[in-house]
Amino acid sequence: MRYVYAFDYKHRRPPMDMKDLLGGKGANLAEMTSVLELPVPPGFTITTDACRAYMAEGWPRGLSDEVAKHVSRLEKAMGKQLGDPADPLLVSVRSGAKFSMPGMMDTVLNLGLNDASVEGLAKQTSDERFAFDSYRRFVSMYGRIVLDIDTREFDEPLEKAKERLKIDSDAEIPAEELSKLVELYKKIVKRESGKAFPQDPDKQLRGAIEAVFRSWNGARAIAYRVRERISHDLGTAVNVQTMVFGNRDDSSGTGVGFTRDPATGAQGEYGDFLVNAQGEDVVAGIRTPQEITEAARLASKSDKPSMETALPKAFAELTRIYKALEKHYRDMQDLEFTVEKGKLFMLQTRSGKRTAKAALRIAVEMAKEKLISREEAVCRINPAAIDQLLHPTIDPKAPRTVIASGLPASPGAATGEIVFSADEAELLKSQGKKVILVRVETSPEDIHGMHAAEGILTTRGGMTSHAAVVARGMGKPCVSGAGVVRIDYAKGTLAAGSHQLKAGDLITIDGSTGQVLLGRVAMIEPELSGEFATLMRWADAKRKVGVRANADTPADARTARGFGAEGIGLCRTEHMFFDEERILAVREMILSDDEKGRRAALDKLLPVQRADFVALFEIMKGLPVTIRLLDPPLHEFLPHTDEEIAEVAASMGASTEKLKHRAQELAEFNPMLGFRGCRIAIAYPEIAEMQARAIFEAAVEAGRRTKAPVVPEVMVPLIATKAEFDLVKARIDAMAEAVAMETNVRIRYQVGTMIELPRAALLAGEIAKTAEFFSFGTNDLTQTVFGISRDDAASFLGIYTNKGILTVDPFVSIDREGVGELVKIATERGRKTRKNIKLGICGEHGGDPASVAFCVEIGLDYVSCSPYRVPIARLAAAQAELGKSFTNEG
Repeated sequence: MRYVYAFDYKHRRPPMDMKDLLGGKGANLAEMTSVLELPVPPGFTITTDACRAYMAEGWPRGLSDEVAKHVSRLEKAMGKQLGDPADPLLVSVRSGAKFSMPGMMDTVLNLGLNDASVEGLAKQTSDERFAFDSYRRFVSMYGRIVLDIDTREFDEPLEKAKERLKIDSDAEIPAEELSKLVELYKKIVKRESGKAFPQDPDKQLRGAIEAVFRSWNGARAIAYRVRERISHDLGTAVNVQTMVFGNRDDSSGTGVGFTRDPATGAQGEYGDFLVNAQGEDVVAGIRTPQEITEAARLASKSDKPSMETALPKAFAELTRIYKALEKHYRDMQDLEFTVEKGKLFMLQTRSGKRTAKAALRIAVEMAKEKLISREEAVCRINPAAIDQLLHPTIDPKAPRTVIASGLPASPGAATGEIVFSADEAELLKSQGKKVILVRVETSPEDIHGMHAAEGILTTRGGMTSHAAVVARGMGKPCVSGAGVVRIDYAKGTLAAGSHQLKAGDLITIDGSTGQVLLGRVAMIEPELSGEFATLMRWADAKRKVGVRANADTPADARTARGFGAEGIGLCRTEHMFFDEERILAVREMILSDDEKGRRAALDKLLPVQRADFVALFEIMKGLPVTIRLLDPPLHEFLPHTDEEIAEVAASMGASTEKLKHRAQELAEFNPMLGFRGCRIAIAYPEIAEMQARAIFEAAVEAGRRTKAPVVPEVMVPLIATKAEFDLVKARIDAMAEAVAMETNVRIRYQVGTMIELPRAALLAGEIAKTAEFFSFGTNDLTQTVFGISRDDAASFLGIYTNKGILTVDPFVSIDREGVGELVKIATERGRKTRKNIKLGICGEHGGDPASVAFCVEIGLDYVSCSPYRVPIARLAAAQAELGKSFTNEG
């Protein structure tokens, strides 16, 4: 098996289509080199096959020979040798997985330097300071990445040296001090690792390659893959590339660019740039970067020169390459570049991470520019990312106290308590608190805290810093580079001008403006229009599956309609009963020990239940509305305190002791599998009769008001047998007939059931003889298939996914092999009995893109989800029809 390919190797397929083998970075380096012929420093890629082999059995047989062969080829092309004391070749060693995982794996720069070759580099460049700065960086990076030495061991001596010299920038440290730092760093390596820093460049290279392989299974990489649903089996490629140096002099520099604004999607040259620096300085946020364009510099009011004025020739070449890359890849590109003594080199390009707002604008505008088709535009947007557009923003009319400003790194707004560590953020999140993670700068080790936080604030870094990129990917607000903020981790305090804050104090961040605000600030819900409306229109034209909403209140229903819901797929009537003004009557009904008492209580509930349904029917204006009869265990409604019991007793004219005894009779050991669902309707048919009457009377009234015919769908929950369903359906039909006789209006309606028990799924053919529709309640079906309580599963489901027992939480995305197979069986058997039976899904899976794709595959008629997930379901359904779905690897 071949493990290594040069960037300029002539593959039979376009390299950009070979990311499985070459990784994303390797594929794009090969594409830029061999197809686009852009200025790319030469190098080679060690494939993902090698990584997988290494993880399985250690260093692959034959890999050393292939690497040596390609190093020799590189040396010949460059006219230099790795580790040569006279004129050394230096290389970088970088990861590059199939799917972009920014900051999650490791990189080593300046490899090939040692005590001898650093002198040769100094002579060849006539720059001793540059040579020892490069060596200092290499020893530090090798120690951290390859030998796993704490980064603070290297950072502290560097900061002390700057303090002693009374300087602020690394670039100001003179050569003799850098030489001393190198010696100190080598001592740190010996002390911490027990081994001397390796002088042999071949050993250096072997160590760096292995470190990159190992980083695939590092904690932060695993956590990222779990969150992004990327397979753990893919492995990473390794790219070994000739070094070019942005830290040579003031005609050199390094930067990260975007062909369109990753926050808004606007066209133009965007990015960060640093003069006399290496790439890690930009992405790590060590120095606050400069702007690429002069227009951006003026807009940000920066006093540092832009790349456009500092390096005009390189900027002109970069602008040309921006356009060439976007035209070739037909997508917004995120690229890395270095300028060495005025000459531009491209180090990487990839499809850029972007906010949902930017993704929508880019997709729609590229379709209008004829770069891509409308179908491609629809498939470009990850449906789950639309959640980013559905978060609150700060009310422009709200008073605000701005205590600091930084860069608008990721849009949206959030309020929370200040925390200064990722661990504290995670802890407080588990306690139900909302927090803002405040750091000088974030690193990949902070990923769990960033995930737990409502938003992120950093005092250093630019728009492409770790905090900015990760926050945008998570859809969390972020303000970066707020330089006026001073953080004291030891004291747990934050200072911003005259404001002194401590951990636990409330702040609000506005990721759209870069402002940091004191306390809690009023927010407003977003309005979806413009590019969103255009893309949704294109998506709706392609999808066949209907999208409804789970809505229990008029507010829910209005929100759902605003997001494009085509009806209500689940109205949970019990949610209406918890209202403060109704709960007393509900408790009277439950605690009554005879039918007469229950009917008396139900008479109080009928008008309010009817009014609820009228409101829903009016809002939906003729669209289908599926109403589920009372489902949860009765104990959920029972009074708990002596005061509540006394209130019910007084209303009923009964003794408190009698009610306490009745409550004890209704208590259950396992109520979720007890007296609930259709079992209540069978034992107390008067409850189902009241609800059915309320539905039909409301349908008559709403029809009169809206002039649109109402066709209610009455759903019987927790059916296990056809006999159960038939008993309840008979009561519903009788009530429909009674209302028709009383009102002289005959309503068209359907009676169906929720399939949420395995037995019901298996007997779907029998049940379909009388049931006119099925709605799959996949929340409970998942519980009963797995034997897992979703309320208690959090304690171990994370362990199961981390160990690979489950690829994803089955309550988040449908379990195709078990739960999905039962849904498929029920679909097939139900349709065999009743050809035109209506089939839908109403669990939370109805808003999960991968689950929606499954529903499209098996031919369901509709999915139903929470109102805010309706746009996600609409887009996911269209993508499934077009053959694209964002599942575990996308």
